[in-house]
Amino acid sequence: MALTVLEQAEFADNPEPRCPVALALDTSGSMQGEPIRELNEGLRAFRDAIQADRLASLRVEVAIIPFGGLVRPVDVRADNRAPFDASQPFVTVDSFDPPILTASGDTPMGAAVRQGLQLLRDRKEVYKQNGIDYFRPWMFLITDGKPTDEWQLAAQQLREEEGRKGVIFFAVGVEGADLPILTQFSGQRAPLRLKGLAFAELFQWLSKSLSAVTHSKPGEQAPLPPVGWAQVDT
Repeated sequence: MALTVLEQAEFADNPEPRCPVALALDTSGSMQGEPIRELNEGLRAFRDAIQADRLASLRVEVAIIPFGGLVRPVDVRADNRAPFDASQPFVTVDSFDPPILTASGDTPMGAAVRQGLQLLRDRKEVYKQNGIDYFRPWMFLITDGKPTDEWQLAAQQLREEEGRKGVIFFAVGVEGADLPILTQFSGQRAPLRLKGLAFAELFQWLSKSLSAVTHSKPGEQAPLPPVGWAQVDT
């Protein structure tokens, strides 16, 4: 993978180790109304919280992959004067500006997971080419439904990648989500059901978790804060 001049300059200016985070977010039609509004508010709370941690803001890189009808990474750069390259959508949090997501279409969850995995693999190659150390990538999947595409192979690929310690995966089900299907995506931790529409609390937890990770060293295990935004199904 050839490196652009901008990428080379980026790593020269900021040689900190990186922690790439792919957010696969359900933006299908069933998320219309309050759910998508609360999701957008949660993303802004995430930005504000993690930007307050200077080290984390230089080390955490975010890409957003909405899946509602189409699956395509969105531009999350605060400075988006240059053309957006959807094959390289990651941006460090100090330059992160979440878009306003809208809800429509079906739920191509399998395609979103496959694309997220590929983007994370590609990003790790970029780090290696630049001699940049990195933490294990994260993928966060949030949905209020079930896949409307072929998802079984994507679930298998994700389980295998997690088994190789190539990714840390969290699945979060909003009300209406099919948790038994989500369980098949993750081999190491059960999916969590969001309490109501507590997206702000979820993203505050994510920011604290990533801060804890990025204040450690790559390869170390960092303790994560307790999960207070989820409930256990009985």
